[in-house]
Amino acid sequence: MNEQALHYPTPGSRALHDDRQRAARAAEGHESVTPGDIAVGVIIGRTSEFFDFFTYGIASVLVFPHVFFPFADALTGTMYSFAIFALAFIFRPFGTALFMTIQRHWGRGVKLTIALFLLGTATAGIAFLPAHATSGGLAILLLAIFRSLQGVAYGGSWDGLPSLLALNAPANKRGWYSMLGQLSAPLGFLVAAALFLYLHTTLSEADFLEWGWRFPFYVAFAINVVGLFARLRLVLASEYTQMLEDRELNPIGTLEMVRTQGYNLFIGAFASLASYALFHLVTIFPLSWIAIHHSQAIADVLIIQLVGAAIAIPSMLASGAIADRLGRRTTLGLLAILIGVFAIASPWLLSAGVVGQDAFILVGFALLGLSYGQASGTATANFLPHCRYTGAALTADLAWLIGAAFAPLVALGLSAHFGLAALSLYLLSGSACTLLALRINRRIRPAQTRR
Repeated sequence: MNEQALHYPTPGSRALHDDRQRAARAAEGHESVTPGDIAVGVIIGRTSEFFDFFTYGIASVLVFPHVFFPFADALTGTMYSFAIFALAFIFRPFGTALFMTIQRHWGRGVKLTIALFLLGTATAGIAFLPAHATSGGLAILLLAIFRSLQGVAYGGSWDGLPSLLALNAPANKRGWYSMLGQLSAPLGFLVAAALFLYLHTTLSEADFLEWGWRFPFYVAFAINVVGLFARLRLVLASEYTQMLEDRELNPIGTLEMVRTQGYNLFIGAFASLASYALFHLVTIFPLSWIAIHHSQAIADVLIIQLVGAAIAIPSMLASGAIADRLGRRTTLGLLAILIGVFAIASPWLLSAGVVGQDAFILVGFALLGLSYGQASGTATANFLPHCRYTGAALTADLAWLIGAAFAPLVALGLSAHFGLAALSLYLLSGSACTLLALRINRRIRPAQTRR
């Protein structure tokens, strides 16, 4: 067997290889860590990030158009807010490259500590920003700077645990264990949306816009500190360090990664594009659309979204079982088709009053749970083993950038100027890209396996 064949083993040989590695580590005393232990660490660590993520996203609709863009009408102010929202995703790949360099020189613990403190500080710093009424354009500039720093920190917070979890899961349970880390998204949304709901309903509008909205950003720093220590306890433990080394989950140069594995980066990013596009079109866009058109009370929308996030959790659990039965790529393909059907129905639902809008949110969250549950690392098995750590991080960065960064801005702008049918076409394009990428991936994998 040649060297390349070792890089792309068949499923059966890979499972046998994994079993032998586990047995070898057990003999050496390294097998005290189970996939379940890793899963707990992934969920705790990433939930703190998603709390920051959704705190900013919800504030982009309910707060920032009023506080930072009071000179614009509701639609224009929200679009300005979404433009700054996208900055984090633009800067995220740069953060990944920067912090991969930090890890190569000073280690994983230093990297994570700096990244998560930067994330917490940037998020908490937003709470101290002056309003446009007192500082003018300086307030907008500072908001953009802190949002960009969030993106750099998001890129630096990659710890390799999701990849370690997928690689150490039993061969017939990889879909299930890969799904577990994705549970952080609905959990983070639940906490952030519940906190905003409480503040929005208990405070007057003037108090909420003056100081109430700042409280979730304060909380974010404390949550990040908890998440930091939970993750450091894992990634610095000798057992985890050994497992990461055994799996070659160490950073390589970003330029080397792009030069040698660039095609796999883009295939991986586009393979999950439908899920990432749907992500913001369910969590952020409907809140903005309804707020601008005043078709429901904001509190009612947040309650429905909380119900939707609760639905997304069992949907994600179901995606793990389905993927282990059908295969992760087949599952993603089928869900891309269902997302396409949902896209076609979206204009009718959003224009059908309260019942239709609520149905859009609930059905969307259910589909999001099923699809996003398997969106992480679907094509990262294409990477050479020593490229998987950096490849998984950059694939996620590109998926967020291409699929999610501009989704609220584009969807709102197109829908406002051309009608909700434009939203349908936008989401359909994401489904088409996913199906095409999965098709290409299916064609190149056998060729790689034979090399």
